[in-house]
Amino acid sequence: MDHKIKIAVIGGTGKSGKFLVQELITQGFPLRLLLRNPASFQTTEPLVEVVPGNVTDYAAVNKLLEGCQAVISMLGLGIPASEPTIFSLSTTHVLRAMQAWGIQRYIVTTGLNVDTPFDNKTGKTALATDWMKNTYPVSTANKQLEYELLASSSVDWTLVRLPMIGLTAERSGIAVSLTDCPGDAIHAGNLANFLIEQLFATTCVKKSPFIANV
Repeated sequence: MDHKIKIAVIGGTGKSGKFLVQELITQGFPLRLLLRNPASFQTTEPLVEVVPGNVTDYAAVNKLLEGCQAVISMLGLGIPASEPTIFSLSTTHVLRAMQAWGIQRYIVTTGLNVDTPFDNKTGKTALATDWMKNTYPVSTANKQLEYELLASSSVDWTLVRLPMIGLTAERSGIAVSLTDCPGDAIHAGNLANFLIEQLFATTCVKKSPFIANV
């Protein structure tokens, strides 16, 4: 694995994003981290470079991606909550900046409520999708738009669809499916490791896998 590549990270201080950042550091990856409130994040880790700014600002996203070779986004609504249209706006800015800097690899996490033409959702996945569409129609529609932006782009994207995230570094086997969520939960440690593996794997390029603990 080539640890010389630098990773641009969005959402790296969120509850599950912290596990990704720690795993990237553990595996020796240099990274740039976009932070709305840099003062709240303290680190002496030389592999981490903080870029102040918000994904709603293209200039900040463009600055984040400078010198990087891949982007991983674990963007959530955050605290305080951002506008529910933040997902498509973030990806719009990232795709534009990727083109500007010649970056090809983009890995994004989202909910299992996003639909693709390849799905065969059943049981809990179908019920959860319907519930999210009815309960959070704006953010659900915006995450769907994010998928459509990715699908129509020329970059090597992967949109990872997730069930409930357990905030533990525990590792176990995982199951991957392109059609239906194969389980009820994913450990944050498993998720972080899977996302990092996708930096170099090709099996999920331009695809939207569901992942879950075995």
